Amino acid sequence: MRSAKESPYRLTPNLFGIAFGTAGLAQCWAVAGGTVHAPQWPSNVLWIGAAAFWLAITVAYLRNAAAQGRLRSELPDPVTGPFTALLAITPMPLGIALAGHARTAGETVFAAGLVLTVLVGGWLTGVWIRTDSRLPQWHPAYFLPTAAGGLIAAAGCAALGWGTLARVMFGYGLVSWLVLGSIILVRLFTQPMLAPPLVPTIAIEVAPPVVAGNAWFAINGGHLDRGAELLAGYAVLMALVQISMASTYLRAPFGIGHWAFAFSYAAAVTNGLLWLEVEHVSGRRPLTYALLAVATCAWAALAARTLLGLSRRTFLLRVPAPPAAPS
Repeated sequence: MRSAKESPYRLTPNLFGIAFGTAGLAQCWAVAGGTVHAPQWPSNVLWIGAAAFWLAITVAYLRNAAAQGRLRSELPDPVTGPFTALLAITPMPLGIALAGHARTAGETVFAAGLVLTVLVGGWLTGVWIRTDSRLPQWHPAYFLPTAAGGLIAAAGCAALGWGTLARVMFGYGLVSWLVLGSIILVRLFTQPMLAPPLVPTIAIEVAPPVVAGNAWFAINGGHLDRGAELLAGYAVLMALVQISMASTYLRAPFGIGHWAFAFSYAAAVTNGLLWLEVEHVSGRRPLTYALLAVATCAWAALAARTLLGLSRRTFLLRVPAPPAAPS
C-alpha cells in the first residue's frame, strides 16, 4: 500500500526547464528594452514569474525526491541527471535581474548560483568520467551543467562588471561546449534516435552558439568582431538544423521535455536582437517586436499545453504502482 506521504508522481529535474525558459523570455524583453526601448513591465513580470516557478519547483522536487528516496540517485542518473544543474543555473539570470533593483542582493543570488553551478558541473563531469556510461545514453542536455552554466555565468559576470571572471567563465563554458559537442553529435549522428520524451532536447543544440554569442557581446561591450562572427556562423547552422527537425518534433508526445525549447529558442531570439542592434539594421524596431511576439507566443503555447496536460494528469510521470500482494 502506498504511503500517504508519498506522491503518486515522480517529479524529474527537467521541470526546472519551466523556470529556466521563463527567465530566457524575460531576458529577451530586457534586451529589447535596452535596444529599442521596449516596455520593461513584461520582463519584470516574467522575472517574477521565473523566480516563483523556480522556488515552487525546487520545494516540490526536493520533497518528492526525498519522499521517494531518490536524493542520492538524482545527480548520477544518466537520463535526468544533467537537468539537475538547472536548479543551480536558473538563479544566475535571476540574480542579474535583481541586481538592477538591489545590487547587493542580486550579486549574492548570482554568486550563489555561480558557485553551485561550478560545483555541480565539476561533480557531474567526474561522474561521467568514472562511470561506465554508454554513448546511446547521452543527449543534448549534457550541455547544461558546464557549457550552458559556464556561458550564462560569463554573461552575468560581464553584466556585473566582473571582467576577469567573465573571461574565465567564458573559457570554462566554451571548452566544455567543444568537448561535449563532439561527443553529443557523434551520438546523434551514429546511434539510434533518442527516446520520444528526449527528442525535444535536440533543441538544446542551438543554445551553445547563441548563448556564447550573447556572452561575448556582454564581454566585449556589444561590438561586432571576429569572435561574434564565428559564433554566429555556427548558430546559423544549428538554427537550420532546428527547422529541419520540425516534423520530428511534431511527432514527439508532449511532456516536460518540451520545455527544452523555451530557453534555447529564447536565447536565439536574444542573440538576434543583439545582432539587429550591433548591425544598426534599418527597421529594427518592428523586427524586434516581431521576434518578441514569436518568442512570447511560443512560451504561451508551451504554458497552455502544460496546463492542459496537468488537468488531464498526463504531464507528470507517475510512479508505478507496487505489485499486488498475493492473496
